[in-house]
Amino acid sequence: MNCENKKTVRRIVLLVRHGDSRQDHLKRYVGHTDNPLNERGIAQAEALHRELAAIPFSRFYCSDLQRSVETARFIAGDRSCDVVPVAALREIFMGSWDGRSMDEVRTAFPDEYRRRGEDPAHHTAPGGESFADLGKRVIPAFEEIVRNDRGPLLIIGHAGVNRVILSQLLGMPLENLFRLGQDYGCANIIVEEKGVFKVQALNLGADAGIGSILNALLKP
Repeated sequence: MNCENKKTVRRIVLLVRHGDSRQDHLKRYVGHTDNPLNERGIAQAEALHRELAAIPFSRFYCSDLQRSVETARFIAGDRSCDVVPVAALREIFMGSWDGRSMDEVRTAFPDEYRRRGEDPAHHTAPGGESFADLGKRVIPAFEEIVRNDRGPLLIIGHAGVNRVILSQLLGMPLENLFRLGQDYGCANIIVEEKGVFKVQALNLGADAGIGSILNALLKP
């Protein structure tokens, strides 16, 4: 199936979180740690592929981490449109905490762990990024994508990346970004009309009828 633009009054951006990539049962800080999808993550990406098969996306954008690239390629399937990795869409870098379990970090860095909990927007893990830092690279990348491509677009990001984008669109302080649910393999529907972006739906699973919602939005 070719990915072809259709003339619509609305422009649609589907912002997806990659599928599950956990490699064990521990809660970890997984930022630039480059894990592949696990079996559940592959199933989530395949379910999104089936749900979105009829949507005429112009292009697929993703971060260059393999869990995002793999999700994009599973969803794209045999479509002829491009899958474009964008390094600026990488997940937040957690520095010396990256890949380590939360329990390990809590024990090894008790003061730093506490300060991050008190100020998640601006606190930086040793050698890493804050969410404010993340926004400085993610928001310009998102704006460039939507400025240069008329869509419909599909962007496969990460939990932190998506929350930063959604917080910006909602005019919500970054301090509250963890109030936005972003499950593995979820989709967020963003609609642009006359230059104004609106978050139409948040944290939808593949079984939530995403394809039907998008088809209705794409009608003139």
